[in-house]
Amino acid sequence: MTMDKIADLKRMQWHSRRGMLELDLLLVPFSQEKLPALNDDDVRLYKKLLEQEDQDLFSWLIDKETVDDAELKKMVAMVLGRAP
Repeated sequence: MTMDKIADLKRMQWHSRRGMLELDLLLVPFSQEKLPALNDDDVRLYKKLLEQEDQDLFSWLIDKETVDDAELKKMVAMVLGRAP
């Protein structure tokens, strides 16, 4: 793994800390445990997920509202698949 990729993963791990406990409990462990093993396309999707508003993320991850974007829907399923 290159230094740039390591730095990028660390940035995404940092941005996974949203300051909302419910989101942090899902995103931080996912970013620490699963993110390093994702392929480049899925890393791109995770970045896209992190660019979304906290209220949208909360609705998708906690309230189980449906995500309209097919790519984001895949990443939400991956994050939730890690959840207990």
